[in-house]
Amino acid sequence: MRKLNQEIGVKRSPQRFRLPRPLQWVSFVLMSLAPILGGSLSNAQSVKPDELGFIIGTPDVIKPPEGARSVIIYGDPSKPGMYVMQITWPPGTGSRPHFHNTARYINVLKGTWYTAWGPEAEVYNPENMIAVPEGTFIYQPPGGHHYDMAKDEEVIVQIMGIGPVVTTSIPQPGLQRFR
Repeated sequence: MRKLNQEIGVKRSPQRFRLPRPLQWVSFVLMSLAPILGGSLSNAQSVKPDELGFIIGTPDVIKPPEGARSVIIYGDPSKPGMYVMQITWPPGTGSRPHFHNTARYINVLKGTWYTAWGPEAEVYNPENMIAVPEGTFIYQPPGGHHYDMAKDEEVIVQIMGIGPVVTTSIPQPGLQRFR
């Protein structure tokens, strides 16, 4: 990532954005309910170990169920301990600015993923995204602001980390989702 940062001239600031306490609670509650209400992420481990405790996740087992885009391969991101998950991003889909309370270790398994990170990622602007090719590893530090998307093709990323993970959305100027 450092080499990629140098190639594209990205400079990092040690400052961190902090939401006001009431917005932190609202974000926590909404993000906690998102898997239940949206149905796109199941915290149950999808790939079960065999009788000896080994887990072999073949592509047909790791594929998200109909209507979902995430598969938990190992662990549970909402509970203490290591987890591994894969997210399939259909073309034209992505996230808005947010951050996580724990570090995440990401491999781009398929396609070209687009991402923005750092202070520039506090306000959504798809023109500022950098293409991240298949095979790339990304480390997202705790509290690292970012957003990402698949533009013209399906993208699959594998995310590893230590739970419990809390994802906090960064409010966007002029965007009012909840009243």
